[in-house]
Amino acid sequence: MAEKNLDNKKNLIEVKNLKKHFKVGRNQILKAVDGISFAIKEGETLGLVGESGCGKSTTGRTLIRLYDATDGEVIFDGMNVHKLNKKEMKNFAKETQMIFQDPYASLNPRMTVGDIIGEGMDIHNLRKGKERMKRIYELLETVGLNREHASRFPHEFSGGQRQRIGIARALSVEPKFIVCDEPISALDVSIQAQVVNLLEDLQKEMGLTYLFIAHDLSMVKHISDRIAVMYLGAIMELTSSNDLYNEPLHPYTQALLSAIPIADPEASKGRKRIILEGDVPSPINPPEGCKFQNRCKYAKDICRQKAPELREVKPGHYVACHLVE
Repeated sequence: MAEKNLDNKKNLIEVKNLKKHFKVGRNQILKAVDGISFAIKEGETLGLVGESGCGKSTTGRTLIRLYDATDGEVIFDGMNVHKLNKKEMKNFAKETQMIFQDPYASLNPRMTVGDIIGEGMDIHNLRKGKERMKRIYELLETVGLNREHASRFPHEFSGGQRQRIGIARALSVEPKFIVCDEPISALDVSIQAQVVNLLEDLQKEMGLTYLFIAHDLSMVKHISDRIAVMYLGAIMELTSSNDLYNEPLHPYTQALLSAIPIADPEASKGRKRIILEGDVPSPINPPEGCKFQNRCKYAKDICRQKAPELREVKPGHYVACHLVE
């Protein structure tokens, strides 16, 4: 991906000590997101990676207020998202959209594709009659589908086509920011690249800002300007895409990157795979100190006693680790 010049861009989103806890059972609290902070600039793509259950999707949903935050702030374009009134919330819902992971479950099977795409326009009174239909046709063609598809139902499409419909729906209200919640994980590999390329093209054309959540680290590198690595509700490392892949500093990031398959057999021979011992602790009962300490071979006493802060160790490179200087 070509480097973007984002130096003069303002922060569209600022996340400050964001927490999202869920009450489970009688007296237990699941700490899905536990005090994370970061910012996303206008026109930027921030990748968010980590193992299943680390809190990536919960982060995305809390940013656009599908979930209310337990604590902390989300500042979008100067407004505190979790303190908006009803009128402000409606406008915020227009400016932020989500592309969901499952293209099968996220589309209403009883609605035609045209009505699925047009629903947001109806809610926000954007277009009516012929103008509405014209815009639906434009969006279908923008995402690589045909205008004839508007009268069909979701079950008549493949997974990749359904994801394109989900993208057209997100674009219908002309948002500034889109949370892409693992938008390619349910798709064939050949289709994944098409969807990622489409998202990149749309970003260039419309100046969109993305939070791109995914498991596939190689695909995240392709689309992201910066990448945040998440573990058990906390951000372990945050830096530019190139820096993360060329010089990962956190032991967890190093382990994740060592697991990426390499197509070249010769290159993969001399490569050492880092195997993490033990299981991911429960977010209901996370360990004291560093959340990664029970799986880290470098852990010292301080790691078990005190949680490390996410700090800048090099220009633009943030790490939450006591042992990284």
